[in-house]
Amino acid sequence: MSRTDAARPGRTTLAMLATEAGVSMSTISKVLNGHTDVAPATRQRVERLLDQHAYQRRGTVARGSTLLELVFSDLSNPWGSEIMAGVQEIAHQEGMSVVLSPSGARHEPGPGWLPGVLQRRPAGVLLVSTDPAPLLRERLSSRSIPFAVIDPAGELPPGTPSVGSTNWAGGLAATRHLIELGHTRIAALGGHAHMLCSWARLDGYRSAMASAGLPVREDWVHMGDFLVTGGRAAAERLLSSDDRPTAVFAGNDLQALGIIEVAAERGLRVPEDVSVVGYDDTQVAMWARPRLTTVHQPIRRMAEEATRIVLRLAAGEPVEQQRLELATHLVPRDSTARPA
Repeated sequence: MSRTDAARPGRTTLAMLATEAGVSMSTISKVLNGHTDVAPATRQRVERLLDQHAYQRRGTVARGSTLLELVFSDLSNPWGSEIMAGVQEIAHQEGMSVVLSPSGARHEPGPGWLPGVLQRRPAGVLLVSTDPAPLLRERLSSRSIPFAVIDPAGELPPGTPSVGSTNWAGGLAATRHLIELGHTRIAALGGHAHMLCSWARLDGYRSAMASAGLPVREDWVHMGDFLVTGGRAAAERLLSSDDRPTAVFAGNDLQALGIIEVAAERGLRVPEDVSVVGYDDTQVAMWARPRLTTVHQPIRRMAEEATRIVLRLAAGEPVEQQRLELATHLVPRDSTARPA
């Protein structure tokens, strides 16, 4: 910072902030650069002043950085692998590397993540299935670190770059497929209750049932998680008696696999006794036996588009459409048929 800049009227300088916070210039610098050897109370005081003065430190993101930060809760399932593949594809094209950071509870980055990302100074950050808190958005913006959300967990405020898909339309298409086959006794399984996509898919299911004049049995609608165990738990309840649905729309492919497992254990055939539709169209849909009818969600392309947005923002280029919703479509295979 030049003496001319420091003396410019109305400009907030680091020296002024250090005096107001009662700390040294060295401490201010450590906070700005994400060093961990600063007392939490001191860090909070300095960060609060940075926000109050809308201080934007030039050069926080290193020019020419070759790092992209991907914040994700779980890469162990096929959905996560598709996300990683999409980000890596664009990063490889640009000669960049991807740093993977685990997210914490409810898909939020852990408390120690922000200081670390400031220290690493990536070109940009990609947040997966996250509803970033205002403080997190402010911290990244104030340090000139562009970010985008892949498959947002909730409704994002205006101006937050994100790439998702048409979850409501996907749920509608899955349920209409079953209705067109002749099913009237259709159950539905959602994912995590705090994720918008779970409710959007169930809303699509409800809309399809209502438009066909079919009743929705609330005891056949379950929220859970996006795991095989979640599908098994729901199927144990849905398939435990003769008064059971003839078809189930699952919140994702893993849940669908859990339903198929329980059906087989109970001597029920898929699709002859119960039809099953999944969601995502990951590789497991083709590995399943029978092959899984599912809704194709363009997961890899979602990750690619979000990465392109972040890189354009990092380069200072305009991004005309910062919020994208990519189309979903049904992929019929072998796990659905007309009811017996």
